[in-house]
Amino acid sequence: MMQISSWSRTVTLLILLAGIIIALPNALPQNLRDRLPPFFPKQTVSLGLDLQGGSYLLLEVELDQVQKDRLNTLVGDIRAGLRKAHIAYNGLQAGKDSVSVHIMDAARLGDAQDILKNLNPAVTSSMLSVGARAYDIATSDGTITMKMTDAYKTGTRNDIVNQSIEVVRRRIDQLGTKEPSIARQGDDRIVVQVPGLSDPDRLIKLLGTTAKMTFQLVDQNANAAEAQKGIVPIGDELLYEDNPQKGAPPIPYVLEKRVIVSGDRLTDAQGTFNQQNGGAVVTFRFDSVGARQFGNATKENVGRLFAIVLDNKVIEAPVIREPILGGSGEISGSFTIQTANDLAVLLRAGALPAPLKPLERRTVGAELGADAIHAGKISTLAGLALVALFMFARYGMFGIFADVALTMNVILLLAILTLLGATLTLPGIAGIVLTMGMAVDANVLIYERIREEHRNGRTIVASIDSGFRRAMSTIVDANATHVIASIILFELGEGPVRGFAVTLLIGILTSFFTAVMVTRLIVVTWYTIRRPKKLTL
Repeated sequence: MMQISSWSRTVTLLILLAGIIIALPNALPQNLRDRLPPFFPKQTVSLGLDLQGGSYLLLEVELDQVQKDRLNTLVGDIRAGLRKAHIAYNGLQAGKDSVSVHIMDAARLGDAQDILKNLNPAVTSSMLSVGARAYDIATSDGTITMKMTDAYKTGTRNDIVNQSIEVVRRRIDQLGTKEPSIARQGDDRIVVQVPGLSDPDRLIKLLGTTAKMTFQLVDQNANAAEAQKGIVPIGDELLYEDNPQKGAPPIPYVLEKRVIVSGDRLTDAQGTFNQQNGGAVVTFRFDSVGARQFGNATKENVGRLFAIVLDNKVIEAPVIREPILGGSGEISGSFTIQTANDLAVLLRAGALPAPLKPLERRTVGAELGADAIHAGKISTLAGLALVALFMFARYGMFGIFADVALTMNVILLLAILTLLGATLTLPGIAGIVLTMGMAVDANVLIYERIREEHRNGRTIVASIDSGFRRAMSTIVDANATHVIASIILFELGEGPVRGFAVTLLIGILTSFFTAVMVTRLIVVTWYTIRRPKKLTL
């Protein structure tokens, strides 16, 4: 143990130097970081919501609505299939998790079953049951019932929640915020934390909008007044546009249900200003398929109104004055620049697969975050100072060696957090403080073993060598139990608990390195230079 190879010294010193360089920007103000050379790292640890301030949301994915929509779609498919096959039926309706239909002609029951079987998709591997079907089909007294399987429900729930998280992430990224935290909680909830964003209502509006956009023709032969009384022509639907005049009733439109182009064909959307009147507008662009569909529809319907519909609400209904063949257009509703930008964000990020219901919202002020940062700095420095003082008082010169290793441990911990792009929270600071107390455990074990060996009459070299070697198994065992505890905390915990677990785990690894490698290097170097005749420990 008293002999350290040159490559081991070199690697240890390079790791320490790299840690100092990577962690240094965290200690520098922004103006100094901007003046660092281009090759010098400038990344810093991101501060969490509780330190920086921002918005917190707990959202619930309304899976019941998705299930209801899928059953309604199945009802429509069954109706179309039975009519095409000229099979008489009645009682076609959707229940909570099933669809039932009564076949009036018993001789055609087999044909109806074949049609319904063809409408029963296979459950994919992501839905937990390869080769199974989405619906269980049962027949009783001429009534066929299709009921959702448990595998289909589970797979649908997982897919919808995962898709929702991805869309939420894309929408928040479009805002330009730094280091948002988006995580699943339980079966159907999503936790969103956006540091630096102090307006949770805007965030709720942005995330609570499904953003399902369609382009549909207005049925100009239909009577909107009669449609409002419930007389809507077959194949049409009644939707409304907000009236720009304050206090005026919304404007009704009777639209053809047939969609010209759906919003999933959009490739880009931007909030900007109209060059003619200076008003805020949203420009959009379709992909090649959407551009062709939109171009053909506008070419065939010059002079007609077409509606831009977002979440079953008409945004505007302009006249098609000429064919729009370029695959791009402009939405010029009553926007402010912020609402135009928000709509562009929604369109670029895509539609949510299910509505999101806000269950909890919180705003953390920047002042509270600043107080937390100050308290974290004080607690960290106080913990470091007290531990360092204790080690010096207990072990003298060797205590100073342990203090140097402890300081390098904190630097390496900060460097790794910076490299990982981790977000530092108050529980993370608690993990750092706890790590400092745990970091000297290994040094205490080593020093006490050296003391014991020296008291038993061994030489200084033999005592130091035996102290490091014999304490190693105890150090490994202690750190292994801490690592297991950190992993369990990370796997079972949520949010702040995970942040604490990550910081603690990294701190355990860095403390093991500094206690075993750095302290040993310092002790061996000291002994090589000083060659003391007496061990004062």
